[in-house]
Amino acid sequence: MSKLSIVVPVYYNSDTLELLYEDMKEKVLPKLPEYEIVFVDDGSGDNSWEIMNSIAKRDSNVVCTKLSKNFGEHAAILAGLSVCTGDCAVTKQADLQEDSTLILDMYESWKKGNKVVLAVRGARDENPVKKFFAGCYYFLVRKTINKNMPAGGCDCYLLDRQVIKVIEMMDEKNSSLTLQVMWVGFKTDMIYFHRKDREVGKSRWTLAKKVKLVIDSMMSFTYFPIRFMATLGFLFDIASLIGIIMVLKEKFTTGVPIAGYASLMCVVLFSFGLIFIMLAILGEYIWRTLEESRNRPPFIIDEVRKNKEE
Repeated sequence: MSKLSIVVPVYYNSDTLELLYEDMKEKVLPKLPEYEIVFVDDGSGDNSWEIMNSIAKRDSNVVCTKLSKNFGEHAAILAGLSVCTGDCAVTKQADLQEDSTLILDMYESWKKGNKVVLAVRGARDENPVKKFFAGCYYFLVRKTINKNMPAGGCDCYLLDRQVIKVIEMMDEKNSSLTLQVMWVGFKTDMIYFHRKDREVGKSRWTLAKKVKLVIDSMMSFTYFPIRFMATLGFLFDIASLIGIIMVLKEKFTTGVPIAGYASLMCVVLFSFGLIFIMLAILGEYIWRTLEESRNRPPFIIDEVRKNKEE
């Protein structure tokens, strides 16, 4: 009999945890032969830890995992995957924006032999600005990293036990877990769902975290930034060469004096700005190399609590 683990990263979700559990208890859990719910407290500053432990007292299949500090959602999911014991595991957001029945659809797809099942956003009720920038990110990913990335993107996925072992072996920091899941290359299925707007609680998915995800994705899965710098430098060299030839031609054919302090300074300042941008990109790669060489774990588990009877 197969066992499904449901991994839920928790960060300031005290207002939705009870609602989430009751929703899964009503729609999902009775239809599973065997399950476990792994809550991972990612350094929440509210009473999320107390609430998940309260749920665990009512359900012996609930496992409460607490990280030593906030490591980020992807690290929290990795921690949950390292703790879970199911034959497969599905990630579940705690913000109630996707229907819990999606878990059953993904589980059925896994039973058909798919080792990775992606929950793809077919539509979303969020504001147009958020949808636009999300679309830009996934467009960039499709063009530079993975052409199979769905246009709507995916936050949740189901992983077979074999895939979980591979993800744990990768042990990457400052990376995108979703892109890692897509990179491993096992038999994959996609299930589309309608993502609802958040009605309860406040999103902690800040602009800084979104920018970091873009940088992590570009630095970890594609050589595009390096090739972009080389191409841009080559184009500037060609443009400079053409400009020099044109200035010398005017000087020797029409006698136009070579002048223009302001225009020269603009070119110099622009070139310096471009150089610093390129140095910043190289610095990102160097820093990430240093970060990997330190061999620090992507997460640290402070405590794991199961039912007291166990």
